[in-house]
Amino acid sequence: MFPRPHDHPVGGLTMADGTTTIDRLTPVTKRIDRAAIRLYAELTDDFNPIHVDPDFAATTPMKGIIAHGLLSVNLLWQSVRRSLGEAAVSGATLDIRFLRPVREDDVVTAGGQRRTDGDGYDVWIDNQHGETVIAGRILHRPGTVAS
Repeated sequence: MFPRPHDHPVGGLTMADGTTTIDRLTPVTKRIDRAAIRLYAELTDDFNPIHVDPDFAATTPMKGIIAHGLLSVNLLWQSVRRSLGEAAVSGATLDIRFLRPVREDDVVTAGGQRRTDGDGYDVWIDNQHGETVIAGRILHRPGTVAS
């Protein structure tokens, strides 16, 4: 396995205008257990049986319960907030693809790396097997990065 940018510590550069450019977003990790899935279903009123009914979910092509996609996406927002501050979150645009389902009891980690073109961050969520389950990019307004 090749090293990924998020395998290294967070770094930053202070710009002439006083803002900070962060090279890597702070990783955020969570175990997506049945309790977390159930709480998210209650919060969003999304009781699709693929998320909450193990007997039903076992009969589907997923072969078991999968988490709500946005449950995991929340980890990306937490990573951005911890790294860049609240203003960066409120001014951000997220463009992602769901690549694999997040299964019950997966441990997922969200992170990101500043794009080489300087236009936001490439972001991802990986599971405990090192598989990327969500990938894309986050763009934020200039001047919204926490210093």
